[in-house]
Amino acid sequence: MKIYYTDHFELPLPAGHRFPMVKYRKLRQHIVRSECHRQDSLIVPPAATDEQLLSCHTERYVKAVCNGTLSDREIRRIGFPWSPQMVERSRRSTGATLAASRAAMTDGVSVNLAGGTHHAMRDTGEGYCVFNDAAVTIRTLQREALIQRACVIDLDVHQGNGTAEILGDDQTVFTLSLHGVKNFPLRKSPSDLDVDLDDGTTDAQYMTALQTALDHLDSQQPFDLAIFLAGADPYEQDRLGRLSLSKKGLAERDRTVMRWCRDRDIPLAIAMAGGYAPDVDDIVSIHGMTVKLASMHSRLTT
Repeated sequence: MKIYYTDHFELPLPAGHRFPMVKYRKLRQHIVRSECHRQDSLIVPPAATDEQLLSCHTERYVKAVCNGTLSDREIRRIGFPWSPQMVERSRRSTGATLAASRAAMTDGVSVNLAGGTHHAMRDTGEGYCVFNDAAVTIRTLQREALIQRACVIDLDVHQGNGTAEILGDDQTVFTLSLHGVKNFPLRKSPSDLDVDLDDGTTDAQYMTALQTALDHLDSQQPFDLAIFLAGADPYEQDRLGRLSLSKKGLAERDRTVMRWCRDRDIPLAIAMAGGYAPDVDDIVSIHGMTVKLASMHSRLTT
């Protein structure tokens, strides 16, 4: 299985910043040490090009990001200080989901160890998201005539408002989001299917909601590609999550999505999305299990 990583492009964040940038480096190190990934390939992805970014974002916004002319308000909304490293990492993170999707179409499944930047909208970034990797990937592959229809299975704890805003009116893409109803963002753009979860949702309650959502997704087929945002933030100890899923429950969530795609021969690209547990090792173990399950899934699809 091909695994794409971007931690060489970590951002210089100020002390005390809430975003655990270190999780990406620790996740790659965890995978390198793991025996189950000996046959997998770790690859630095190409950066997304201007043309690819402009398939989903306005020219004004792309230029402002790349030239460092975002307003103070726009920078605060993104949550990262502007820097050349921020631009490069955002391009690479988007390029990684695109590369993983290309690999999945050949190999069945592939993983981006970053990505899942689902709050980025056409003309603005938000919530640690600069460019929308899933939307750019789908638009690019459609323009290259490599796919016709795709679905986004967004299981980050926060609603995928940016993905919905960019792709919501497009009948060739189905956007599904399971998320905390009282959580960020307060103003949500409607996905094709939004599943609102109450604070404290348990493993069993979550899996019932997920299965119902996947049953509905079945009725929207066919799909040439699925992009799965496997957020670690529904975890019961997450600072920003407010749900009550265990690590075991999150692993079952991942198995369920992977099995759903495998049974329907849908290529699957996986992005890590959010994770904000106080102990970064908890985030790494959750993401690490997602990647391990994907690697096992890849052996069943080849």
